[in-house]
Amino acid sequence: MTATVSPEAAPPAGNARRRPRPVWVAVLAASLPMFMATLDNLVMTTALPVLRVDLGASVGDLSWFLNAYTLAFASLMLPAAALGDRLGRRRMMVAGLVLFTLGSLAAGFSSTSGQLIAARALQGVGGAAIMPLSLALLADSVPPRLRAAAIGIWGGVSGLGVALGPVVGGAVVEGLRWEAIFWLNVPVALVALPLLLLGVRESRGGRTHVDVVGTVLLGGAVLSGIWGVVHGNDDGWSDPVVVTSLALGVLLLPVYVLHARRAGDRAVLPLRLFGHRGFASANVIGLFFSLGMFGAVFLLSQYLQVVQGYSPFEAGLRTLPWTAAPMLVAPVAGAVAPRVGVRALLVAGLAMQTASLVWFAWLTEAGSTYGAFLPALVLAGVGMGLTFAPSATAVLDGLPDTDFAVASSANSTLREFGVALGVAVLTAVFLGAGGDVTPTGYDGAIGPALLVGAAAVAVGLVAALAAPGRPSRGGPVRA
Repeated sequence: MTATVSPEAAPPAGNARRRPRPVWVAVLAASLPMFMATLDNLVMTTALPVLRVDLGASVGDLSWFLNAYTLAFASLMLPAAALGDRLGRRRMMVAGLVLFTLGSLAAGFSSTSGQLIAARALQGVGGAAIMPLSLALLADSVPPRLRAAAIGIWGGVSGLGVALGPVVGGAVVEGLRWEAIFWLNVPVALVALPLLLLGVRESRGGRTHVDVVGTVLLGGAVLSGIWGVVHGNDDGWSDPVVVTSLALGVLLLPVYVLHARRAGDRAVLPLRLFGHRGFASANVIGLFFSLGMFGAVFLLSQYLQVVQGYSPFEAGLRTLPWTAAPMLVAPVAGAVAPRVGVRALLVAGLAMQTASLVWFAWLTEAGSTYGAFLPALVLAGVGMGLTFAPSATAVLDGLPDTDFAVASSANSTLREFGVALGVAVLTAVFLGAGGDVTPTGYDGAIGPALLVGAAAVAVGLVAALAAPGRPSRGGPVRA
């Protein structure tokens, strides 16, 4: 079956006569806003004790400083992609960048917990338009032969945002004031905005119809599911609100499937996308990889502080061999993917991460010093680098340009859900094994939690065996 691009998706006639934009400008324009969005996912984790004192925040407030961003971010990515397909992806991403910056300013000037929670939600709304549309715009703005390499750099920048979140948060809180965490976004946005307007061309998807019913059903499923997951450990998994939220999230999914079957290509997430091997396998990988690895990052960051006695900033620095390695490895993985194949890189990367989590489980239970962790940290980081870019390449493999935004949004949504699920599940295993946040409370508890994370990544490894080999070069869609 050969895909046809609708007139709405075609670039203006004048674009054909314009001088092509340099590829590096397109990569920077798409990556810089996405770096801000990923950085702010974890940047507040090390600032929470200070916020509790300065704002008189309750424990519930502290969780909402994180969850307000996560909930808005994850539940609105698919609607943002649908609007981008209709109104223009660059236009929608510019709007997201502006909202994110305004939310950052509001967060920096917050004087109460309620103001900060509202500002974080506004940041999440803006971030929902940045993360998935950045990949779609990048893929549309570079030649197909350079697409895998460009996505590799994009994946490296995404990994850098994740890596530097706790480090930047710890450095700012210890050296300046917590408000500076958010003010730092403003100068970055002032650079990113003109780059975005000049560095990538406008593009649209083939859809002119906004699936309101599907958006409510699928967005409601994501929102309810993440709500239940993030509150499960704090409120108890048998809490009526938690049970209702999780049940609603599960029930809305089959209702959406019935709706999407009738809606066909007008659905906010067309079911035909799951018929593509790359899209289906990349989404299974994204969910279970995020569940295992980011749940482990959360536990090990606390372990370095509570058990080994490092400050938040020192602990963040000591995780860099793991969390910063993707910045170096992902661009290389993107460059070699067309030659060695996406599947080989994904299998190698996920195998390394599975092994590293088993290694971490043994090291923590053995009470090893930080020096003994270094080889395992590097192994985990290289594995993550081999996963970020190839999975982003795989999710777009064989799809027409008109589907890039919705495919990227679906993948980003599942990965965000995996992060929330990983923190909740691994924490629940830790607590269920008798764990406690004390210097001796990790004995016999963190090991089982990390092994559960390893099992989750191993599920992603099995899914990687079904991933496509070498990415296609922008040819017709394969049925």
